[in-house]
Amino acid sequence: MLLWLLHRWTLIWPGCFFCDELAALGKITFRASLAALTGFVLAVLLGPRWIGWLKCHFREPIKSDSPEVRRLHRDKESTPTMGGLFIVAGLLAGVVLFGDLDNCYLQISLLVAGGLALIGAIDDLVKLRGTTNGISARSKLVGQVAVATVAAVLLYQYHVGLPEGLQLRLPAAGISFSLGLWFIPLAVIVIVGASNAVNLTDGLDGLAGGCLIFATGAMTVMAYAAGHAGLAEYLHVPRIPGAGEMTVLAGGMIGGVLGFLWFNCHPAQVFMGDTGALPLGGLLGLLAVVTRQEVLLVVVGGVFVAEAVSVILQVGCYKWRRRRVFLCAPLHHHFQFQGWAENKIVVRFWIAAALCALLGVAGLKLTVQENAPRPSVQASAADRTHQQKP
Repeated sequence: MLLWLLHRWTLIWPGCFFCDELAALGKITFRASLAALTGFVLAVLLGPRWIGWLKCHFREPIKSDSPEVRRLHRDKESTPTMGGLFIVAGLLAGVVLFGDLDNCYLQISLLVAGGLALIGAIDDLVKLRGTTNGISARSKLVGQVAVATVAAVLLYQYHVGLPEGLQLRLPAAGISFSLGLWFIPLAVIVIVGASNAVNLTDGLDGLAGGCLIFATGAMTVMAYAAGHAGLAEYLHVPRIPGAGEMTVLAGGMIGGVLGFLWFNCHPAQVFMGDTGALPLGGLLGLLAVVTRQEVLLVVVGGVFVAEAVSVILQVGCYKWRRRRVFLCAPLHHHFQFQGWAENKIVVRFWIAAALCALLGVAGLKLTVQENAPRPSVQASAADRTHQQKP
């Protein structure tokens, strides 16, 4: 919307004496900052009213197969859930107001956010209205795969025409190879895997939200670098024209999650629910796919990976040998069973998430040649060209 208004203004008054100042307002970093601010302000301002409404309609019962988990979380009984609604609302508002809606990546992002939020909302509603713990795992997975497959096919149609669009790179190793059609299944796995990993992490007050901010912040750097010709060359990352617009999306995500944490910090006034965890995780995975940094996401999202792997190990070992690796899975419950206070677990996981993000970003420096040309301040013509609709 902002870009459209600026464009219309320059057409109506091309000789305006402050055209240069108006052009500066269209820069990606400025628009990403505005998107973050919009997401935060909307969440904080609308939060109290939405929480009041959610209290009347959507109070989450504590459903768990573990009696100890139910005991530890008995104080959270009937806390309103589906707080992800105002995270997604703030995110969408920031993207619509300050993003370039002609950009194919933003269009796909809106598809992923809307589709996964709908699946999460259905799961939360079934959980609240019935005696079951949401829709079946198979039904949820089928829905996630369907949304991710549509996004992956649309991405493939654009990336196949880019020199590095289908490359899979191993950070710091200097190894890359073309995926070809394998791009599509890999993209589906990354989007669905990130979505479920964030959902599994969302078990303590503020845990998933805080870790998301650090991981998204690191992927924001990657999106900006991939969309900037000079930085992409300097850092030896895949050059993806138009990927810089994902910085606006990431800004909206960070702002919305910050606003949500205003109410989700311990003791939580509202829970994110699958309505927020599934789309936010999916968008994090989408950021990695667009920028061709799927491997780096494993490092940047190390906390989410650890939470998901703990569940896989627990279930696999129990089915194989009838033994448990952890006292309880996901991993944060293991530390709860050891007697750690909830705040201590959350803050320490935040610290681990911050270190993972720093490690991922710092790893980029390992691929930089000191005698390589410095990035140009001017963006290339491809950066200024609007992407076609998918």
